Amino acid sequence: MKVAILMPRATQRGGAEQLLDIFLKHVDPLELEIITVFLDDGPLVQDYKAKGRDVAVVSAGRLRELHNFGKTVHSIRRLIEDQEVDLIFSWMSKAHLYGGLAALWTGIPALWYQHGLPRPNSLMDRIITLVPASGVIACSRHVASLQRQLWPKRNTSVAYPCVDRKRFDPARLPSPEKARRELGLPADRPIVGIVGRLQRWKGIHVFVEAIDNVRRSLPDVYGVIVGGKHDLEPEYAGEVVNLIRKRSLHDHILQAGYQENVPHWMQAMDIVVHASDVEPFGMVIIEAMALGKPVVAGSAGGPREIISEGKDGLLARFGDPDALADRILAYLLLDPSLATRVGSAARERAKDFQPDAYAPRLTKLIQSYAS
Repeated sequence: MKVAILMPRATQRGGAEQLLDIFLKHVDPLELEIITVFLDDGPLVQDYKAKGRDVAVVSAGRLRELHNFGKTVHSIRRLIEDQEVDLIFSWMSKAHLYGGLAALWTGIPALWYQHGLPRPNSLMDRIITLVPASGVIACSRHVASLQRQLWPKRNTSVAYPCVDRKRFDPARLPSPEKARRELGLPADRPIVGIVGRLQRWKGIHVFVEAIDNVRRSLPDVYGVIVGGKHDLEPEYAGEVVNLIRKRSLHDHILQAGYQENVPHWMQAMDIVVHASDVEPFGMVIIEAMALGKPVVAGSAGGPREIISEGKDGLLARFGDPDALADRILAYLLLDPSLATRVGSAARERAKDFQPDAYAPRLTKLIQSYAS
């Protein structure tokens, strides 16, 4: 069976791009023959070619340019006919605007991966759902429940993402002590970190306020923010800087910016915080758990499907720095043995999200929509 995976971006930005790379590494070529069609040219195109993958580029331009939109759909149609593609799988929802229409034109099935949070009041989500599709694959049960609220109701399944556990295997990384030395982090202070793009919904400002609260009980706490400015909210990075300055936290919080070696940074942390507002899934949570790190995550959305409260992680309400601080202190001050117990259970839980299980599961789902 030949599948065209439609990818709207050719630049590494987040979890969706990482997940596609993992899937393509582990998919059985005897089960699925895949051509990745990028709607933009960029570094990922060259990366995929260097890895020997079947790649094509159809430059879509801006969505609002109707002339280019029509040309793009036509180009995709010609490509899937020339390549004798059996199904179009749009890896991100906006790509389905093109892929769904091209599939309709040629009479083959189409589906898309819903990585984000579809909203009933979102015009874009409603338009995407209107485009004919054989089905939708959601990244969590929470996302699937939101998708089912949109009309028309599409056949919706769930395929939890996975993470590259080899990349986040503590046995393959420097010890936490060595990682701190290599990264220039303090060796003798408890380090609490957060990894994520600088967007408001990621809750970086809540993390900053929580660290301010924690230091009142634990004055030597040290916070680390790993993540760069996001194109959609470039002003938010300045807000975070101003908040750190306003709270006089220069000696308590390091802004590391975007980092390629995220596993090393996470390995250096004692606790990993994931403070997002209704996170669709939360791959960073699984990455931290794979490292055996005690995690505090938001208590809504995907994290609730990953973490069993008090067993393999702790949850806190979004936007509540006091609650987040209390959870951090539970690990660091109130019951230090909790961090050890939770970290051990977290490593076991992370085994449920391995690529060698994810790829066959997603393959079977794709095949089921083609039959």
